[in-house]
Amino acid sequence: MKSNVNRDEVRRRIHTRIRKRVKGSAERPRLAVFRSINHIYAQVIDDRSGRTLASASSAEKSATVTTGGNVDAAKTVGKLVAERAKAAGVNAVVFDRGGFLYHGRVKALADAAREGGLEF
Repeated sequence: MKSNVNRDEVRRRIHTRIRKRVKGSAERPRLAVFRSINHIYAQVIDDRSGRTLASASSAEKSATVTTGGNVDAAKTVGKLVAERAKAAGVNAVVFDRGGFLYHGRVKALADAAREGGLEF
């Protein structure tokens, strides 16, 4: 029996379910991660005011990565988003993996953000 639901739809359902419980505030904003095939993106979001406080991605020219679809790029983005969040006055965040498994690039980004000084 073949299902008509693809991976992206399943991930979106999981993400919606996660977002019911994981909310960012001014004291502890949400660190949201999105992973595409070629790049990885991270945003620090205050859900109450609807503002993005800091962001970083492997697609930026300032990220200085040759390819965005690997663990090294995720580590670079994690350090960059932690640095920008600290500059915006954010020390602690709630991690939102966005429905992606906590493994590989998502885990590398989270570990690099922790090393950069963000508290989860």
